[in-house]
Amino acid sequence: MTAWLSGCGPKAETFQGNKEVRTFTNVTLDSGFDTVITLVEQTDDQEQFQAHFKAMCDSFTHYNQLFDIYHTYDGINNLKTVNDNAGIQPVKTDPELIELIDRAKYFSSHSDQSFDITMGSLLQLWHEYRTEGIAANENGGFGTVPDSRALKEAGEHRGYDHIVIDRSANTVFIDDPDISIDAGGIAKGFATEKTALLLESLGCTHAAVNAGGNNRTIGEKTDGTPWNVGIQNPDGEGSVLVLHMDGTGSFVTSGDYERFYIAGDGNRYHHIIDPATRMPSDRYRSVTVITPDSADADCLSTSLFNLSLEDGKKLLETYRRDSGKDAEAVWLIDASRKPETSAFSRELGSLFAVYTEGLEGRITWKLS
Repeated sequence: MTAWLSGCGPKAETFQGNKEVRTFTNVTLDSGFDTVITLVEQTDDQEQFQAHFKAMCDSFTHYNQLFDIYHTYDGINNLKTVNDNAGIQPVKTDPELIELIDRAKYFSSHSDQSFDITMGSLLQLWHEYRTEGIAANENGGFGTVPDSRALKEAGEHRGYDHIVIDRSANTVFIDDPDISIDAGGIAKGFATEKTALLLESLGCTHAAVNAGGNNRTIGEKTDGTPWNVGIQNPDGEGSVLVLHMDGTGSFVTSGDYERFYIAGDGNRYHHIIDPATRMPSDRYRSVTVITPDSADADCLSTSLFNLSLEDGKKLLETYRRDSGKDAEAVWLIDASRKPETSAFSRELGSLFAVYTEGLEGRITWKLS
């Protein structure tokens, strides 16, 4: 998870004419995605901030229900509804669910399938073992690891060619009953982006949304300085570096230090599963992506976590070309596994950071 390094409020910040601008902060714990969601806004109107905060909470609640794979809700045909009807019938659903699937499909096809929301069966298997493992760790024990046969079987049930979309009817149909969709690698970023766009439409001009590490800024601060966001130290508290955001944009980190358990073999097993190996990827400690769009940043951070440095940089180049948007990244690697050469890199004690050229001059290093 990344952390905002701007101050909490309300407190006086700047003056615009005769108006005193304050920084307001509020947090919701129950708006979905099993995470803490924060809104920071600089404004002279506290009632407006409160209205924006409510709109943010309502928006995240809506998208959490739409992309939920575990629960059903009255009046919503969500991902669980689609998965429950796999091999049975098409499901009429919200066009934004189809938009999410289309977005995910692009990143799958351009990342050699290192990002894949159709491997729900495999992710569900790991979810069960991770839940049991975390509980065992909390009680002083160790978790277990799925055997190779179970992983092989679960990993075979995937593929976008099994998702049939009828855009004219807004229906989604999975033609294989053993395939299910899990949008965990994009849903929170998609919701963050849509929510930020909603806030902008409501007149929000100087703000930042943080949905459990999915950060989206709206403009700069009122004094013209950038929002600052820290990349967490995967080995402890605090940040290893601080990135200075450039106006409106998104900042998303995927790391191995959240949602993990320790198994009897002494190894850590986290939630980012590599479709190629069917195991948690172990190349990096974390990957952070900075782009204008939070949904794309979410997909890219997961994709890059499962790709080599070389292939990850190629994916960023492809994304820049296809979208016309900027995309930068920071990889944190165990120092013992650092690459032999890298033009933009830095030693960080037990860690080694590699970053893209576009971030040169925008980083303050906190750990050395």
